[in-house]
Amino acid sequence: MINESELKALIYLLDDTDDDVVNQVEQRLFQLGPDVIPTLEQTYEQSDINELRQKRVDEIIRKIQSHYLIEELKKWKENNQDDLLEGALIINKIKYPEIDRQYIENILNKIKLDVWLELNYDLTSFEKIKILNYIMFDVHRFSGDNEDYHNPDNSYLSKVLDRKKGNPISLAIIYSLVAQRLNLPVFGVNLPQHFIVGYLEDKTDIKPVKLNESKFMIPNQSSIVQFYINPFNKGSVFPRENLFVFLNQVNIEPKDEYFLPCKNIEIIKRMVRNLHSSYEKLKNTNLMQQCELISNILEN
Repeated sequence: MINESELKALIYLLDDTDDDVVNQVEQRLFQLGPDVIPTLEQTYEQSDINELRQKRVDEIIRKIQSHYLIEELKKWKENNQDDLLEGALIINKIKYPEIDRQYIENILNKIKLDVWLELNYDLTSFEKIKILNYIMFDVHRFSGDNEDYHNPDNSYLSKVLDRKKGNPISLAIIYSLVAQRLNLPVFGVNLPQHFIVGYLEDKTDIKPVKLNESKFMIPNQSSIVQFYINPFNKGSVFPRENLFVFLNQVNIEPKDEYFLPCKNIEIIKRMVRNLHSSYEKLKNTNLMQQCELISNILEN
């Protein structure tokens, strides 16, 4: 492992006028990986750094972060799709790479605890969702961001949990993650133009879960959706018929997949498409290209 003084000497060489030297330094820094990023960031923030070195440092940081994000995403796609939170947190690293999963888990578990304290497992499915809605939207005050809908931060889970505002898909992810931690069979539904969740029929008894228990629930594709929930609209509940009305209004032919729980990878794909649209509106070419690269990984 390279020591701090050697690393700083390498970074100093980024000022060299010889392109071959600069290319070799960039390759060496890239090979060293994410461990060098804190030192690179310190260099970037120095007041006496020249513009050329600052630009090169910024490019190296982005290349390293992008490379390792892509590698994480490939591993998630191949081995770990049951973990929706992990997929969402990898996407979070597009803009906010310094993410602490345990911090996110603590927030989700606090919401879960608040719901758990109110739940009586003799309640009907609708009554349980009513309590979840009260805790999510009245106590913790989550809401849909109607004022700044296309803000990219509405797609980054860490920012949504901090701001208590998000878009339909980020709020649906948080909503379903909390519900599933309570053994409530709530899963994402990939409705065109508006992401929602569905509450599945569960013919087995739902037992209280231990507070420190965290497992992944997998939707039973043969289960019937009892009702649908719109987390973007404070958890409003509606029947299947309303989806037909909505699809008719937006001139989209109904398909079975619009009414059934979707796979986690489809949720992450849609999250990335939302981000691409947001950065397109902001004319941020670099992050648009990053989203395109990620979409290709998820599609292939």
